[in-house]
Order: sequence, then structure tokens, then C-alpha cells
Amino acid sequence: MSTAGPPQGARPPQGERREATQGAHHTSAPILVASGLHAGYGAGDILKGVDIELPRGTIVTIIGPNGSGKSTLIKTLSGLLPARQGDILLNGKRLNDMGPPKRVRAGLSYVPQEYNVFRNLTVLENLKIAREFMADGRPGSGKGVISDELLALFPQLAGKFKVLAGNLSGGQRQMLAFACALAVTPEVLMLDEPSAGLSPKYMSDIFETVKRVNDSGVSVLMVEQNAIDALSISTSCMVLANGRVRLNGRADEILGMRDLQSLYLGDSRDDEPARA
Repeated sequence: MSTAGPPQGARPPQGERREATQGAHHTSAPILVASGLHAGYGAGDILKGVDIELPRGTIVTIIGPNGSGKSTLIKTLSGLLPARQGDILLNGKRLNDMGPPKRVRAGLSYVPQEYNVFRNLTVLENLKIAREFMADGRPGSGKGVISDELLALFPQLAGKFKVLAGNLSGGQRQMLAFACALAVTPEVLMLDEPSAGLSPKYMSDIFETVKRVNDSGVSVLMVEQNAIDALSISTSCMVLANGRVRLNGRADEILGMRDLQSLYLGDSRDDEPARA
């Protein structure tokens, strides 16, 4: 773990899910690398020299207090916000000069926290748009978009292809957003607060789905305020504060640090009303 000192008060892993996910420390080469990132809005920088690596086949969760730059980092990686300094590499290829659609075609998908589906379109229409207009930009590329593999990841959407996305529950809409992001067969899936505002039942479903997506071969980079549940399925964790990386390490080790419990590992389901 990269930190100023050894973790204090570490506790043993609890629960089968964490043991299955974190039993070994991944040493695979990174698929996504960002170094020296500076980005922000207006004159000031929110990100101040951020370095991050996502090893292939892993789940890396970014945690930190509100206003620390977590969502800004995800938006910068996705191309929605330009990097003022630094480099972003996917499979060794520099992405800085690519806009968001080209980054999707390169293998980098992003699910924002809000406004992540077209509510006035059906589930099937959302999936077709994701495939046809983001995969390679050519009409007709959405043929066969609903693969058996995709359906297996999202059983909550079974039988709902003709339902308007606006008539789905909050959890089902989040599943649809995941499915749209995966319809373009990315190598990396980036998630910004996927459990925000959801009921406890759908929170559990969301994290189980993230784990299934990762098990299917997709590397996952996730920003999440519900850190305890997120770290329980994660391989490693990065703590971001005031636009700088404060700590990098294994998720189980960081989850066991008592000083971080009170600072960063609050349960977001107590912070705002849930949406079913």
C-alpha cells in the first residue's frame, strides 16, 4: 500500500464476497493509466497532479470526501472535461486528443451518475442508440445488439424491452445505463456513483452486477460514496482529497483502517432519500 505509514487497526476480511474478490493481490499490467492530471472549471484546478492505474481485470474504487475531485477525474478520463496537463493512456494509446465518442470506440465506456438514459425511449431503443451511435458511428451497426451475454448480466431487464425507460424504477434505469455502456463491448467501464439514491435492495443488486461485469472480463473504475459495499467487491482503492491522491492500496486493507472509517467510509444510504 502506498501511504505515509502502515495501516492501523486492520481487521480481518468479513463475508464471502470480499474473500472471493480480494484473496490475491493483482499484479497484471494496467489497461488504463493517467499521470500528472490537472483539470478543472474556470481558472482553478480541481485535479492537481493525479496519477492512477487500473490493472487489467480488476475493480478499482475511488473514494474521498465531497468536493475532492472524484467526479472531475472520471469526467476527465472520459473526455467530457479536457486535461490541462498530464497524459491518459488506454492500452498504451494516448487519449488526450480524442473526444468522448472516440474514447468509447477505443474501449472506454462511462456511466454518469444522472441523466444516463433517454427516459422517453424504450429499453430496446436505448440499447440500439448506444450500439449504433457510439460503437463505430455507422448506421446499422446495432444489429444483434441484445446478445445472450448481455442479457445474462441484466436479468432485471428481461421482458422490459418495450417499456419506456422513464417508467422503470431507479435501480432498473441504472441497470439499463450499465447495459448501454456494455453494448459497445468496452474493455474498461467507468462508473460515477452507481448506487446514489437507490434503495438498499437495488444497492445490493448494483454491486452484484458490477462484480458480474468484472467477472465477464471488463475492468472497472468506480467512484462511490457507499464505500463499504464498494470496497467489499473491489481489488484496490484510491483515496482522493483536495484534488490529490492521498492513499493507494488494497481494498481490504483500506477497508480495515479505523482512521479512514470515520473520514471516508460512511454509508451513503443515510445521506439522502432513496429512489426505488
